[in-house]
Amino acid sequence: MADPSKGGRKKPLKLKTGSFDRNAAMARMGMLAGAQYAGHTLGNLFRNKADREARNRDFYVRQAQFLADELGQLKGSVMKVGQMLSVYGQYFMPPEAIEVLRSLQDDSPPVAWSDLEPVVVERLGRRRLDELEIDPEPLAAASLGQVHRAWRRSDGRELCVKVQYPRLADAIDSDIRTLTQIVRLARLVPKGMELNAIMEEVREMIYREVDYDRELRMTREFAERLAEDDRFVVPEVFPEYSTETVLVTSYESAHHVQSEAVKQLDQARRNALGEQALELFLREFFVWGMVQTDPHFGNYKIRLNSEGPDQLVLLDFGATREFAPRFLGSYYAVVTGAFHEDAEQLIDGAIGINLLRRDSPQHVFDAFARVGMLVIEPFGRHPPDALVTADGAYRWGESDLPFRVSRAISDAAISRWFRIPPREIVFLHRRMGGVFVLLAVLDAEIKGRPMLAHYLEREDVQHEREHRQSP
Repeated sequence: MADPSKGGRKKPLKLKTGSFDRNAAMARMGMLAGAQYAGHTLGNLFRNKADREARNRDFYVRQAQFLADELGQLKGSVMKVGQMLSVYGQYFMPPEAIEVLRSLQDDSPPVAWSDLEPVVVERLGRRRLDELEIDPEPLAAASLGQVHRAWRRSDGRELCVKVQYPRLADAIDSDIRTLTQIVRLARLVPKGMELNAIMEEVREMIYREVDYDRELRMTREFAERLAEDDRFVVPEVFPEYSTETVLVTSYESAHHVQSEAVKQLDQARRNALGEQALELFLREFFVWGMVQTDPHFGNYKIRLNSEGPDQLVLLDFGATREFAPRFLGSYYAVVTGAFHEDAEQLIDGAIGINLLRRDSPQHVFDAFARVGMLVIEPFGRHPPDALVTADGAYRWGESDLPFRVSRAISDAAISRWFRIPPREIVFLHRRMGGVFVLLAVLDAEIKGRPMLAHYLEREDVQHEREHRQSP
């Protein structure tokens, strides 16, 4: 969720939840998007090829900005679709357009408490709600709901009340159908792209995130799995105050990842935090097969301790995904192949998860293998000397690895042989990329190879992998 402490508080938004308001706003979006495309196409008739390519790129950016501005006012599932387009769009949209849509991830104005309070009363009941004192100023706001700080009157216990925006779930199907047409009119996806399939996956993801009963269960699951590890904090849930659209947890004080207090930590403490974040991701994927896939910095806070280890405070488990055994087995092959520089194993795994086509020419396989070896650079045998400390740790803050990977894919000209990855990969890589960014922000120096080797060679992981790969 967006953190109001970053960049100042935003003016509360008057929520458009009525069907008339939303339909009128989306109809306006469709008309404007279509008109803009028509004008752009007409103008291109009088331009040479080089000018057309430059103007097309600029057009994508302007259309993405238009969409981001409009969706940011509507909230709800339409805004969430815009966020997810920034995740999927990296496989087929210009980078500049992706950056615009990514602004929807953390630039979300809150909804006025006066609009939400009647809904909370309806969901919890006045008697139960009166047991709490709720701050009308939200702690955080996002596309599907927002969080308010509260206190239990009986004992002063500090709580967080997460409230889903009213009538949101009822509008998901209609919103996605309408927005699919708007995205087509805006020409934000290439011809031939299976937009309906992408939108269906986004639809399932949104339904998962608005299921607060499931989020409560996932929060408990992570709390139980991490109960014996004092490096992590998972909030306590309060079922007596929670419903399918209101979730109440304990308030956990902590610093934002980009706060000055975190920046001032010495190298050893920042390294320890980086190792915690990386190990948690490896444990989620390799051991549990269950990953919290939303890497937004608002979901990962840092509690600094004078005694004992600094802790990662983990928030918001609505985007938790459980991965199918077949996918996990093939993805293990990709990672193991890259780790051991075994191109054949890496390629077999990529075919197994539908990332590569089996009928691809050899040069495509070779190019993909090179990209795979590059991705695993922080865990490889021989990272670039400039990115390694004297004792062999990878310097995440100095690395431009994401840029080099993107350039390698473009230079290899293998994009057309890729399929749009299945959702498992999209969301897994979303989280993995978030971990890499977190390590860079912490300016961590970590020996990643032995950490990854530990999980690749663990007996329980080996046994589970063999089980998953068996017919």
